[in-house]
Amino acid sequence: MAIQASEDRVTAQSSPAAGRRFYPWVVFGLTFALLLSDYMSRQVLSAVFPFLKQEWSLSDTQLGGLTSIVALTVGLLAVPLSLLGDRWGRVRAVVAMGILWSLATIGAGLAANYGQLFFARFLIGVGEAAYGSVGLALVLAVFAASKRASLTGAFMAGGSFGSVLGVALGGVLAVQFGWRWAFGAMGALGLILAAMYLGLINERKLAKYKIADVAGEGGKVEEGKRAKLSTLFSTPSVVLAYIGSGLQLFITGALFAWLPSYFNRAYGMKADRAGAVAALFILIIGVGMIGCGMITDRASRTKADRKWTTAIVFSALSLVFVGGAFLLKPGSAQLLLLAFGSFFCAGTAGPAGAMVARLTHESIRATAFGTFTFFNNLLGLAAGPLVTGALADRVGLDRALLYGACISAVSVIALLAGRKLFPASLKRLEGQGK
Repeated sequence: MAIQASEDRVTAQSSPAAGRRFYPWVVFGLTFALLLSDYMSRQVLSAVFPFLKQEWSLSDTQLGGLTSIVALTVGLLAVPLSLLGDRWGRVRAVVAMGILWSLATIGAGLAANYGQLFFARFLIGVGEAAYGSVGLALVLAVFAASKRASLTGAFMAGGSFGSVLGVALGGVLAVQFGWRWAFGAMGALGLILAAMYLGLINERKLAKYKIADVAGEGGKVEEGKRAKLSTLFSTPSVVLAYIGSGLQLFITGALFAWLPSYFNRAYGMKADRAGAVAALFILIIGVGMIGCGMITDRASRTKADRKWTTAIVFSALSLVFVGGAFLLKPGSAQLLLLAFGSFFCAGTAGPAGAMVARLTHESIRATAFGTFTFFNNLLGLAAGPLVTGALADRVGLDRALLYGACISAVSVIALLAGRKLFPASLKRLEGQGK
């Protein structure tokens, strides 16, 4: 309990109590709203898959490529752009990224062919590359460490909620006004939110409300200095957290991209209805991320290694329910299992993100979350849609989604190894902090 108290110490004591309670939630709210815009811009594409497939005669592999190029670009650029955000200023980085992905989304709506749309999607990925990592580091800096799994899960759930809005609204706009207007609306919203962020959040206020780290957390670093980049991989445990989380998000990425098409093909739904039903399941994914994060924080109040245990359980439940759903034929039983599986399929995000924060220093935490994002995208959110699309061209979309669910078994193995090595990793960090 003494350790818990030390985690919640505040570096700045001069700010009023009411302001200390209110301003961090302003930071979270605006950062979360921009994250919604991020994923609305990214996932609106899924809602217009049927329109693009018909208008441009695209294969499932090509459609999957339009989704995966964003996640792949995010994965490849997350670390260098997060490092830039740590050094240039996290607030300025957030605003610049929001403007870039919003303009690129508008550009996607103006594309005349597949190549132009692919390039616009690439630019969306550039804009979004470091947002999750920089934004999450910015949020965690003004909240107590005891809330990390809940906040990480809630923040990352913004991806699901943004996807819900992007898919649902995108489907409606595409049916009513055409698919180009769906992209334009998402881009305009992002520009408005970026302007609000610039007006309300700044580095001076963030420094005033910053919360102190645990003593020795991430190793010893002189005050005012930055930790070495090598500390991003300083323990086997943090590496396994990256890998386990990334592998688990393979099926999440596949569901985000392909559920609208699955309901369109397997259940004969029109594009707008398929998008709305898919949005419901994506919403369940987001609720699950928040719920699993809260469960993790409650379970790990006295024992930090329980974060690993909860992540393992969530991943295993995802395997059972999602895999079981796609073993069944379309119908109510399949939808029920898929709902349970959706709740748990991204539940590892909160506990894994909390472990990354615990095992890295605050001065490079955006870069650490950039590394986390790299693995999440390269192994999960980029690989899931692309591999699933390629498999769907050969074995059908239902079989492809079933095979994707099996990746959770590998995630469980990585997380089990991370839990086993966690005590030794903590000892190494505590030794560096003396």
